Amino acid sequence: MKRYFTLLLLSCITLLSYGQTMDEVFKTMPNDFLPAFSEADKTMLLVDSSLSVIPYALGEIERLAYSDTFLSIKTSEVGTMQIKILPLINNTQIIVLIKTVCSGVCDSDIRFFTSEWKEIDKRSLLPTITPQVFFDQKELNTPGFKWTVSQIDMFPLQFQFKNGSNNLQVKFDIANHLSALDFAKIEPYLVKETIDLLWNKSTFVY
Repeated sequence: MKRYFTLLLLSCITLLSYGQTMDEVFKTMPNDFLPAFSEADKTMLLVDSSLSVIPYALGEIERLAYSDTFLSIKTSEVGTMQIKILPLINNTQIIVLIKTVCSGVCDSDIRFFTSEWKEIDKRSLLPTITPQVFFDQKELNTPGFKWTVSQIDMFPLQFQFKNGSNNLQVKFDIANHLSALDFAKIEPYLVKETIDLLWNKSTFVY
């Protein structure tokens, strides 16, 4: 019920802004997400096809991929940002913003917004992803598995729109977080490192 109410609310909020392209979305993105990167810098990054790297006050921004509905940029030596415009079933849109830091291990923060950059509760759009989905389901209740997982202090998840599509790939980047010895203890239980979430124009589903 909550999910359908959220969808109805989004219909009302985004109706007037249907049809936005990445140019418009990126230029109106709040400065908090990319501090000191001016509107002129944003325009240069998108418009000038001869430039893929834009210097600015805090360093450099590199354009990695760009289309009418998708933008991927490198924000630092360890940071990337992806912005994706997703269609809803009522022919309106929402925005997904993913910030990822890869410093030894890759971990992402994913957030959802209306076309006016008003934040949406992610729980209405994204299923809860527990570490268990990456492990052998038959082993979840065994003492050995429970003990092994209890020794892990962090479950890093990397989100990305591969090739700019509407679907999300989620990577459990545990191998880079643990020492080789500790990873060897959980590897027998690990059956996959990535899962794909499909966008059905109202929510992401397994």
